[in-house]
Amino acid sequence: MSSKQHTEQNDDRRGAMLAVLRRRGIVSDTVLDAMAEVPRDLFVPEHLAELAYEDGALPIGDGQTISQPYIVALMTEVADIKPQSRVLEVGTGSGYSTAILSRIAGHVFSIERHDSLAIAARRRLGEAGYLDNVSIVVGDGTLGLPEEGPFDAIIVTAAGPRVPEALQAQLALNGRLVMPVGSTPGAQKLTCVVRDGDSDFRTEVLATVSFVPLIGAQGWQR
Repeated sequence: MSSKQHTEQNDDRRGAMLAVLRRRGIVSDTVLDAMAEVPRDLFVPEHLAELAYEDGALPIGDGQTISQPYIVALMTEVADIKPQSRVLEVGTGSGYSTAILSRIAGHVFSIERHDSLAIAARRRLGEAGYLDNVSIVVGDGTLGLPEEGPFDAIIVTAAGPRVPEALQAQLALNGRLVMPVGSTPGAQKLTCVVRDGDSDFRTEVLATVSFVPLIGAQGWQR
């Protein structure tokens, strides 16, 4: 297959992915534009590239996964990110959702606990031209980055037993935190927390999901 044919094939697959997102209820043009722009095939293992635009999660190594496109789009849409927003992402993974967020937000701070994944994600993001407004940090994502907060949005890409207090504390007023909560895969609840005041938070459950566990001081223990 020629490079032109390969590009055209990926364009077709990306178009089909966007059609699925619209059918499943994603309405934000900003989110859909970002999903249309970022080539997901660059952020999955090479042997899985043909599956990059299917609406499913894929393994990326170290026991981690790249979330399905619909979940990435849903979490991004619910986070209500603006061009000036400072966003904290917990769980860089392959860097795909980081790239999506970078197309929408003012700056994205992403924490990854696996050195190998952080290094690979930084390389992919740099090669794709998405590092200008992205900072990748290796550390315990459950503790956030208090020195960089407050954040207008926090997106957590792993499931914890509860919403970490450290992350709630780093939400800006009217900020939104989106993360899965629960212990059993398939019974986790995708949850949105909105900060209405200094100690006033409201919570909404969005969907039933299945994520890898959130490991850290305010998450699950190893």
